Parts: sequence; C-alpha cells; structure tokens
Amino acid sequence: MIAPRFYSMTFSQSEEKIVIKVGIVGGTGYTGVELLRLLLGHPEVSLRVITSRGEAGTAVADLFPNLRGHLDLKFTNPDIDALADCDVVFFATPHGVAQSQVPELLARGVRVIDLSADFRIRDIAIWEKWYGQPHGCPEQVAEAVYGLPEINREAIRTARLIACPGCYPTSVELGFLPLLEKGLVDLNDLIASAASGASGAGRQAKVDNLLTEISDSFKAYGVAGHRHLPEIEQALGDIAGKPVQLTFVPHLLPIVRGIHSTLFATLLDTSVDLQALYEERFASEPFVDVMPPGSLPQTRSVRGSNMCRISVFRPQGRDKVVVLVAEDNLVKGASGQGIQNMNIMFGLPESTGLNSPALLP
Repeated sequence: MIAPRFYSMTFSQSEEKIVIKVGIVGGTGYTGVELLRLLLGHPEVSLRVITSRGEAGTAVADLFPNLRGHLDLKFTNPDIDALADCDVVFFATPHGVAQSQVPELLARGVRVIDLSADFRIRDIAIWEKWYGQPHGCPEQVAEAVYGLPEINREAIRTARLIACPGCYPTSVELGFLPLLEKGLVDLNDLIASAASGASGAGRQAKVDNLLTEISDSFKAYGVAGHRHLPEIEQALGDIAGKPVQLTFVPHLLPIVRGIHSTLFATLLDTSVDLQALYEERFASEPFVDVMPPGSLPQTRSVRGSNMCRISVFRPQGRDKVVVLVAEDNLVKGASGQGIQNMNIMFGLPESTGLNSPALLP
C-alpha cells in the first residue's frame, strides 16, 4: 500500500510556494460548482483536473458563467493517472460513482474527500437498502472517517478517505450534539423537522423542482423514510454512545439554497443552563455560531457561507428543548465542509478559504 502524500508548507525563499494539487470528479452539479467557487478563492490550492463524461472538452466557464475570468480549465473524461497526480481528489458525484475509483486513488497515495453518501454508512446492508444498489467498495467503508470536524477533527487529520456528511445530517447532528454528549435528553424521543432549498435536490431536470411547481408552496416529503435517516441515527448514536431513535421529516422550501432545521427533544434534567451549554461546547468552533438568547436564525444569514447558526429554547420552561439550526446546504452542508476537512487534513488553518461572510440580501 502506498502511503498518502502529506502536504508540507516548508519551502525556502528561493522556491515556489507549495500548494495542494486538487482534482474534482463530477464538477457539473450544484455541489461541484460551489466547490469550484470556493476553491478558486483558496490561497493554498491549485486546481488541476475537473472530470465529466458528459461535458468532456467543454470549458468549465462555458457551463458556469460565474467562473468566467477565474478558471480556464476544461472538463475531461475521468483519467486515473491525471487524478493520481493530485494530492487530494473530491468526488461531487451521484451515489455509487466514487466506489469504483476510490480504491485505486488510495493505492496511489491520493487522499479522497467524498461528498456523496458512498462511505457514510458503516452497515453495508443498510446502505444497500436505502440507496437501492449493491455497494461497490465495501472493503473501504471501515476506513472512511465521517467528516464532521466538530466531532471527528483528530481522526480527520490523518485520514486517507473522508465521507463528508449530508446537508440535513450536518444541521441535525450539530444541533443535538451538546445535548447528547452530556446525556441530557431522552434518546428515544428525538424529532427533526427540517426544510431545504431546491438546490438540495441536485441539478437534474425534474418536474417537481420547476419554479412553477415549488414557488409559493411548501411541502413535506420522505415522511415514511428518507435515506439521510440512517446516517443521522448512526452519527447521533456515536455521539451518545448508544442507539437513538429519530423521527425525521424533511420539507422543500421555495428558495434556491439554505436549510432550516427545528429539533425537539425531552430533557432529563431541566436544571441545565442550555444557553451556557451550547456556548461552551461551540466556543472554539470556527463555523458554529451560537446566537444570543431569543434569537431566530435565518437561512439568509448563512447564504454562501460555511457558518452554521444555532439557537436553543425551552418553551414555557417545560421539559422540551427546541433547537433551531440554519446552514447553507451547498456550503457547510456539502462543499464548504469538504474544504474544511481538506484544511484539517493538510495542516492548514481550518478557516482558510472559507472566511467570507454570508450574502445579504
């Protein structure tokens, strides 16, 4: 087995500054273009290759005009040799694609950050049930590190393979994190009512995602079961140290991007200072903002940023805790979190390339 190449910032004054060579597999979706936008502003990154079978030969800026003047690469067919020349490869692909290429990249010393769900769920049978296909790389699942920095930072540093969390899971897991770590809530009575902008459904053409279908409307979906559920329950169980039961109901918002999750749990100890608990737990986290008491986080306050904003309430002083979480599903919920993981893996300050404030209005 070839050891992964570890990035070093050691260089003499006469040498050109070393940067991280980055490849992207599947750069034509919303997650892919967000990854490109953020990486182009990263001072320690050199984009080397962007693959797409369907768009091979097309200039990236022709497909994504926001990148005109910033990127002159063309999409290419996936080539293992070109990707193996990179230090790290991101997969922004549909589920099942990364499984066929990751083993060879790892064998050639490349580190991998997978933004799909291919390596998030440890139980192969559960993955196959929820994603409706055989797993193509079960032998690599045990090695994959779940890329939520707020709980797995140390493991991320030395990982070869990162399974980047899903957008809904990120918001739910961060929202429940302080309560579960301290054993303060009933683990069989967790509820997450979450809503996402339409970009969370991807860039493929679907009638359900047309402007005239979603505008001026609001609906739930996946109520009987959503494939993010086993990922969330696995992560929450890891945090709590025992199995949990979560009722998860996703909704579609008539906006382009953003997630708002409202979380409910039953407190076992009503004497705890919830505001202090959350402020202390996330005090050193660069991308979790615990808002002042009584604040209501809004999706527009995180749009385009890697920040997750959280507020915590105990309505009427009863035994129910309500946690409100807002994030951008394409940034902290996907590409930004992937870059946050990359920074940790290569020994950079965690916020490198991710410091831009949210877009307002």
